[in-house]
Parts: sequence; structure tokens; C-alpha cells
Amino acid sequence: MLILLVEDDSAQLEPLQTALSKVGHIVDAVQDGETASWLIKEREYDLLILDWMLPKVSGIELCRHYRNLNLAAPVLMITAKDTTADKVTGLDAGADDYIVKPVDVLELLARVRALGRRSPLWQGEMIELADLRLDLTHLTLERGVDNIQLSVKEFQLMEYLMRHPRQVLSRDQIEQALWSWGSEPESNAVTTLVRRLRQRLETLGAKDWLETVYGMGYRLHSPN
Repeated sequence: MLILLVEDDSAQLEPLQTALSKVGHIVDAVQDGETASWLIKEREYDLLILDWMLPKVSGIELCRHYRNLNLAAPVLMITAKDTTADKVTGLDAGADDYIVKPVDVLELLARVRALGRRSPLWQGEMIELADLRLDLTHLTLERGVDNIQLSVKEFQLMEYLMRHPRQVLSRDQIEQALWSWGSEPESNAVTTLVRRLRQRLETLGAKDWLETVYGMGYRLHSPN
């Protein structure tokens, strides 16, 4: 999933971003609501994780603004405010769930998985193309009785390709989908990643499934 994480305390932002990234999510991590307000108009997120108390624009204001744009991705609020009245305020602003600081990372990941099931892209814990299966929980790729462990970036590319089967995806599309806002991939990053993924697919007898469409991009399809 592409997640927008907004937390003004870098001591909390960085470990949360790391934990989410390790399980395969692409995370745009920012520290103020004003930047987040701009980002929600620029990128199509699958989930928002918002701290309540933010500089410039609060998490509650940001949540209301997001819903006023008629955007429907789930919103998870993180805050030290733990009274029933506070929770009601957050839910009334359009939040779907609520977690109180200090945040337990395992609980956060569990709530993210639960909210991810509400995404229009949700297809279960497995994505399948013909007899190729991608396990979203364990970051493994399977075919028949064989399976291989993917790195986080390989998994992200494979997931993106499998969610857009038989479509030609340009280098720019892949960069925008797989790299967080503000990060600058090296000029050959996509080429290198595609080569690595092809090597993984080769061990499953599916190297030819990832096709280069010269001058246009890449396409994943079953040759049968």
C-alpha cells in the first residue's frame, strides 16, 4: 500500500516509517499538516496515518479536509488524547480507527492490515496471475510447490506489476509508485530492479513473464 504518515516528532516518525516499509509498504513520511494537505492532492493513497497534534494544520483538520475532497482511503489517527470525547471527535472528523500513544508497532501493523482490507485494491492475502502467487504477508513469490523470498523493493515491484497485469508500465510510473515522495532514485534504479526481479522469476521458470516493451516500459503477463 501507499501510505501517508504524518507525525511531527521525528523520534516517533522514523521507527514507524521503518516498520511499515519493512513489511512492504511505500511510505510518504512528513512532519506537518500543510505538506500533507498538498500531498493528498498529488498522490492517491491507500491509507493515511495522522497524528492529531501537528504544526500548521492539525490531524483532525487534515482528516476533515481529506473527506471534504470526497477521498475514501481509510484514516488511522494517532494521538495522546484518549478520552471518549476525543475518540468521538476523531471518528466524526472522518477517521476509521484510532490508536493511542505510545504506539505499539505490532498493534499499529495489525490495524494497518485490517484497514487495508477496506481498500478497493484488496484481493486477499494473495495476488494471483495464472499459477503465479504473491504472498502479501510474507513477501514471497510462489509457483507450484516452489517459493522464493523477495526483498522489500522486489516485492513492491512485483505487487505493482501484478495489480496491473498485461499493462505496459513506464519507468516514470514505476518510479512514482515505488519510491516515497522526496526520495530520488538513481537513474538506473528501475532497470536494476527489473533485472533482479527477472532473476527471481527465472528460479520459478517464469523469467519470460516480465517483458521489456522497448521505448515504452515493462509488462507482466502469462505467456500461455
